Amino acid sequence: MLKISVLVSGGGTNFQSVIDAVESGYIPEAKIVQVISSSPKAYALERGQKHGIPGYVVSTKAYPDPKEKSERILSLLKDKETDLIILAGYMSVVDESIIREYRGKIINIHPSLIPKFCGKGFYGKRVHEAVLAAGEKVSGATVHYVDEGIDTGEIILQEQVPVLEGDTPDTLAARVLEIEHKILTRAIRDIAMKHSCSSLQS
Repeated sequence: MLKISVLVSGGGTNFQSVIDAVESGYIPEAKIVQVISSSPKAYALERGQKHGIPGYVVSTKAYPDPKEKSERILSLLKDKETDLIILAGYMSVVDESIIREYRGKIINIHPSLIPKFCGKGFYGKRVHEAVLAAGEKVSGATVHYVDEGIDTGEIILQEQVPVLEGDTPDTLAARVLEIEHKILTRAIRDIAMKHSCSSLQS
């Protein structure tokens, strides 16, 4: 059983897509063991509560010392015996101590075709504004492993969407979000199946 911890900051639509995929059996042999939010106001916490998923808040306000904040997150991850960490709209930087401990076990979803429109300052609506300002004909989303850089980890999956005439940042974001849900759950499914196979072999 692949034990998944999800880190969030906001509404949690990607988190919801993972919940639905696990509950439907699309992602086999997996369980979401907790959701950790950087904000107490994140609607993602309520989404988790509705599905019996324990939720925890580890905010900068509650943990102003970055080291203490990271130690708290690490403690929660280890307590739940986490196998895979999913950053689903998590707006805080993941500390290097967490990356070292879970190298190759942290994935992120980004709303562009990395290496385009990624890195520092490129998040949320800003990405789609930049895509439109650049006159791009296609955009899309990327699932990648997390390393010490910002959006620099190994790419797992990408999928394109067309940029349509008359698109606004909001209309483009909505089209990209559909792809985010699709490739994020597909990537987790692949990881879960590999985890299941390796568990059987061992």
